[in-house]
Amino acid sequence: MNTKPVHSYDELKAGITSDERSFLLLYKSGTEQSECALKRISSRSAEKSHPLFIADVNQVRDIHPRLEVTSAPSLVVFDQGKVVNVIKGCQTESAYDSIISGREIGINGQKDSGKTKQVTVYTTPSCSWCTTLKTYLAQHQVQYREVNVASDTSAAEAMVRRSGQQGVPQTDINGQMIVGFDKTRINQLLEIK
Repeated sequence: MNTKPVHSYDELKAGITSDERSFLLLYKSGTEQSECALKRISSRSAEKSHPLFIADVNQVRDIHPRLEVTSAPSLVVFDQGKVVNVIKGCQTESAYDSIISGREIGINGQKDSGKTKQVTVYTTPSCSWCTTLKTYLAQHQVQYREVNVASDTSAAEAMVRRSGQQGVPQTDINGQMIVGFDKTRINQLLEIK
């Protein structure tokens, strides 16, 4: 993969062309998830190589606010110079292959008869079932928004109001709350066979 470090939003904007697909990995050096994402995406092999820009949010502070990306690692997908997807967290190498080859599903979830499924996963950093759930969703190429309720108290309160439960993981799929890693219910709502 053709990896290019960028040091500012202007440098990124100058590097992205309007006639091809390109990618930006926003990562935070020194964190396990970011190091995982950087290693996995850098080691992937593809028939056609697309530009992959990388920016450490510890050093580059003007990109993520302008793109409205609030967590690292996040892979930002550009098509014809416009942001078309943001994939948060460390994904499997096969998931990165799917994303970079253009086989990823929708911006926020799977497509179902023309409707995009909105998927939000509520997690904490120390939750092993949260990691299992995120890995499962990545294996099935389900895009989701992750909310760390350990660092976002208002999101934690909203989650408890909706589900009546404090435990994580919790998954919101098109307004339906699932407490824990309930594989059967997740498969049903996402139509995973």
